[in-house]
Amino acid sequence: MTSQPKIFCAIDTDDLDRACALSAQIAPVTGGIKLGLEFFNNFGPQGVERVLEACPEAQLFIDLKFHDIPNTVAGAVRGICNNFAPAYLNVHASGGAEMMRAAKDACGADTKLLAVTILTSLDVTAIAEIGYGGVDVAAQVEKLALLAQQSGLDGVVCSAHEITRLRGVCGDDFALMVPGIRPKGSAQGDQKRVMTPIDALDAGVTHLVIGRPITGAADPAKAAEEILGTL
Repeated sequence: MTSQPKIFCAIDTDDLDRACALSAQIAPVTGGIKLGLEFFNNFGPQGVERVLEACPEAQLFIDLKFHDIPNTVAGAVRGICNNFAPAYLNVHASGGAEMMRAAKDACGADTKLLAVTILTSLDVTAIAEIGYGGVDVAAQVEKLALLAQQSGLDGVVCSAHEITRLRGVCGDDFALMVPGIRPKGSAQGDQKRVMTPIDALDAGVTHLVIGRPITGAADPAKAAEEILGTL
């Protein structure tokens, strides 16, 4: 298993036994596991503990996208880091600089904090509906990423379409965690701004987040191996 996993596999299911089984199969291949809101709201901290028992060497990305007043977010981040020390944790950049700084101050030394820019499930129409009408999406993502960097965060979650732009303005040491990754032939699902793994890698991604193309396969470990083979 690599010390810096290129893929964090999204394990989002309402079946804890399946989550543990998937994690045990996939983590030795990818090195990284992502647990998000669906998982955490179903199983809580005890569920995270079960998954870590199933794959104790895996690096963990806890994807809860905190967005609240600074003190509340700081407390939430502190609680996660005290219990699990994940490799990555995230907050929403739109929570503002003060919130992000508070979250970073509360983060454990072994955890890198990311800021979510604009969700990859949002297309141009949806972005206009929430008040960004007339705004260039990539420019808005860049603005949020720079705010996150200035607030001391370690990187952002962005779509693959912003990788090159952000790598240019934020530098090589700024982590770019990219969901919406779909191997050729995979269903796009509810993701809108997508890209293939190799194209994202060529653009300068740090980590790929891939879920259903791996977890929905008949042999998840083999599917993960095949995707890594394309890289």
